[in-house]
Amino acid sequence: MDVSFLGGPQPQLGVGVVAPFDFALDRELWRWVPDDVSLHLTRTPFVPVEVSLDLARLVSEHETLDAAVQALCAVSPQVISYACTSGSFVGGVAGERAMCAAMVQAGEVPALTTSGALIAAVREIGARRVAVVTPYTKSVTDSLEDYLGEAGITVTGRAYLGLTRHIWKVPYRDVVDMARAAVVGDTDALFISCTNLPTYDVIPQLEAELRLPVLSANQVTMWAALRAIGVEAVGPYQALLDPVARRGPAAMTGSDPVDGGPRVTPEAAFAGSAVPPEAEVADGLDPPPYPPEDTGGLPPV
Repeated sequence: MDVSFLGGPQPQLGVGVVAPFDFALDRELWRWVPDDVSLHLTRTPFVPVEVSLDLARLVSEHETLDAAVQALCAVSPQVISYACTSGSFVGGVAGERAMCAAMVQAGEVPALTTSGALIAAVREIGARRVAVVTPYTKSVTDSLEDYLGEAGITVTGRAYLGLTRHIWKVPYRDVVDMARAAVVGDTDALFISCTNLPTYDVIPQLEAELRLPVLSANQVTMWAALRAIGVEAVGPYQALLDPVARRGPAAMTGSDPVDGGPRVTPEAAFAGSAVPPEAEVADGLDPPPYPPEDTGGLPPV
């Protein structure tokens, strides 16, 4: 059969992604991406270091970024994103800006990082007080709180797992438990840190239960990268992506005050979404309680 009349595949916009060597959630990134955009991923070189502040510094060195960006530029992406939260907040606000500048210099392409995208997303939804959930150790979580504070964002509560490896194996139920413990007091939004922590399906569930916007590392990374090339990220009822959801708890049920039409509730949007079964437990990780930070957080695993 002659298919030459098809003329070849449709043109694609390209998003380059620099990920840490242990990044395991390529498929999750794609779920926010519309069909006319392609992701081009590369990874930093392997180093025999567990997840820690030391690793965050190693995978964000400018020499490492330079090589990764040059490799990505071979396929001509329109923007390059550095998809690692800790690697982009470990140097503070100045360090994050320096990383972006180094990537732009290496590839002459617009560049951003997960932590920079986080600040942009928090400002986009008008939040000032944020609860934080992380899979990290206390020291790495402390560094995230310092970064947010430097950007003028108050951390109202937090919970963390204390993990140093296999973060991508954490089940959704542990993320939900941490979120419930972290959201205390007057909170505008919740942020789930680490690009290696699965979050896509759990965001609508948490927004429905907590009645506030929920941001995650991979979500803000893809949102910012796509926005940089004039494309909207896709996703089921997420406040960052959906103006209806963003209007807040009062807008989550009932009719639209503008056109009077029915509004899809976050509960309905989440119905049927895939959630890992109870039997899928992270490597060596039993589902523990997650106390608020004022009780001392969790001990390292």
